[in-house]
Amino acid sequence: MVGEKNYRLMREIKRTWDPENIFNPGKIIDTPPMNSMLRYEPGQQTPAFPTIFRFHRQSILQHAEQCNGSGDCRKTQLSGGTMCPSFMATRNEKDTTRARANILREFLTHSTQSNRYDHKEIYDVMDLCLSCKGCKSECPSNVDVAKLKAEFLQHYYDANGVPLRSRMIAGFTASARLGSLMPGLYNRFVQARWIKKLVGFAPDRSMPTLHKTTLRHWYRKHHPALPASPDPAGPVARRRVYLFCDEFTNYNDVEIGIKAVLLLERLGYEVIIPDHDESGRTWLSKGLLRKARDIANHNIRVLQSLISEDTPLVGVEPSAILTFRDEYPDLADDSLLPGAATLSQNSFLIDDFLAREIGSGHIRKEQFTTEPRTILLHGHCQQKALTSVAGSVKALSLPTNYTVRTIPSGCCGMAGSFGYEVEHYQLSQQIGELVLLPAVRNEPETTIIAAPGTSCRHQIKDGTGKKAMHPVEVLYEALVY
Repeated sequence: MVGEKNYRLMREIKRTWDPENIFNPGKIIDTPPMNSMLRYEPGQQTPAFPTIFRFHRQSILQHAEQCNGSGDCRKTQLSGGTMCPSFMATRNEKDTTRARANILREFLTHSTQSNRYDHKEIYDVMDLCLSCKGCKSECPSNVDVAKLKAEFLQHYYDANGVPLRSRMIAGFTASARLGSLMPGLYNRFVQARWIKKLVGFAPDRSMPTLHKTTLRHWYRKHHPALPASPDPAGPVARRRVYLFCDEFTNYNDVEIGIKAVLLLERLGYEVIIPDHDESGRTWLSKGLLRKARDIANHNIRVLQSLISEDTPLVGVEPSAILTFRDEYPDLADDSLLPGAATLSQNSFLIDDFLAREIGSGHIRKEQFTTEPRTILLHGHCQQKALTSVAGSVKALSLPTNYTVRTIPSGCCGMAGSFGYEVEHYQLSQQIGELVLLPAVRNEPETTIIAAPGTSCRHQIKDGTGKKAMHPVEVLYEALVY
């Protein structure tokens, strides 16, 4: 580009100012030939890697190799976006999306072990991935490190066993079901500092508690004549919706689930909670993919004949309902793929469903108050990665004189169980303090803080002492009776 004379001058400047070749060695000046130092050598053989997730016309190694090293994941909170929350806090290269993809690629390519995932070095680098999925949409190459981490963990556990705490977190639904028989006793038990220390949770972190009833129990009393599994061949209401009763809403955030049902009914919808299993999110978060696959297959079998464009599936908790959009099509048995595709296309976070219905004219401003309110919204990470916060903004902006502002925050730092775990607690708080928690503290008491994610609301409560509301709660309270 510059010609021999100018290149010679550049080399002289380099030797004059950097005689030890410290700065950017091998870049610009005296670079190696372009066909050297490549990842692959002629004739190099790479074995096939059976995986539980589908990686769609590529292997897990090829997916990791989509990372081209551009370093877009090396950004600060000032840049906006979600990727990568741990790097934003630590500023350590090993905590980037790039580092996680690269270390997995390195060992899958060069390991001599029969189980190439069985390396503590990979585990250590993957450890601070919060599975926020920000990389899935923000990485220029769309490298999904949350998916890579989950697949890696399953194979790593195959070789080393599953830690007790991981089993407990993954099995949250079973323990909550048992605890719901005596919720008061369960709540006192899980909040005890000695229990938290014994299990490996941060003593200063408050634990999610069970409601005095479950959403399913309330719903059966609310609709005593309604069969548990309605006949899909029977008469269908013009505006019927199926509500996905996820494990967090069923046991912890019951009041939100109740208000979701009542809000939809007041807006003219017939709401049905079908029989189905948990979402599988806790199993996915801990990399126990075989169990998550069983759950996905069961839910697809149960719901595929009920859910359609006219009778959608809506959910309150983003991380749970979005499994139908994201992980289920990558986990389902081949025979269930058509059903998985139908569910993926017709499953909505309730915010997005309400926004769609507003756009169709089925929900009107006149159904809500005209009193002025200001709302500060924090979007859920997986909501940002897989859909957007636009649905939440549109739904919350419907009442006349409601003003909605979004917090330019990335991940809240809680990320499911991550912020509860003793070794991650401080980093969790650091991430929250980057943008979210100061923004909430600086708002006057009259501002409504809204957050669709259960983990996000918990982080806000612990970090600021303020209560964040689900958009469903905000809209329910805004109804005109």
